[in-house]
Amino acid sequence: MPQELSAQDITSERQDYLKIVFHLQYTENPVRTTTIARALGVEPASVTGVIKRLAELDLLDYRPYKGVSLTEKGEKIALEVVRNHRLIELFLVESLGYRWDEVHEEAERLEHVVTPRFIERIDRFMGHPEIDPHGEPIPTEDGTIKPPSGTRLIEIEAGTVGTVCRVDDDDPDLLRYLATLDIEPGKQIEIVKHELYGGPLSIIVGGDRNHLLGIEAAKHVFIDTDID
Repeated sequence: MPQELSAQDITSERQDYLKIVFHLQYTENPVRTTTIARALGVEPASVTGVIKRLAELDLLDYRPYKGVSLTEKGEKIALEVVRNHRLIELFLVESLGYRWDEVHEEAERLEHVVTPRFIERIDRFMGHPEIDPHGEPIPTEDGTIKPPSGTRLIEIEAGTVGTVCRVDDDDPDLLRYLATLDIEPGKQIEIVKHELYGGPLSIIVGGDRNHLLGIEAAKHVFIDTDID
């Protein structure tokens, strides 16, 4: 019977593979090895060896020429790493005064080395929060997580009013840019107009600030509409 593993029992590289499969599975399942390589910034040939080893550990279901998916054990570890990352980000912002564009890289390093006790203390200290600074859901200690909410801003029709629920967090330049426009979780946005031929979106932020938001930026902002 395969050994029950936790995140601390495997290397940080293997943790990253499980975490990236977890993130990618929302848009592609099974996840192709080429997609994993692109997301991690490595050569596709180097991905296969790691995937095969994770499959041997019963952490991934690997089907050659089709892709991979997380096993129950693999998902447990992926959620553990995601929980570490998002709680660390929130702690850095709310307790240490980091900006939201500064925390992703810090959390990427720390998520692999913190102990379960440390994470439990952060969780308790922060009052068992449900979302991180970018609006992403934080997995619970028992390994459950709410599905990501919202619709990409680029996909929402003109005339719609909604609330920013989350923002992709892996591009600091994007986060700094959005901050200058006052776009953050909890902020109300009205989509006024989609400019023609792939032009920017005309939006009103917070009820009184008019902006033009480029298409690429709008792809990374997610909105909960106020329409039931």
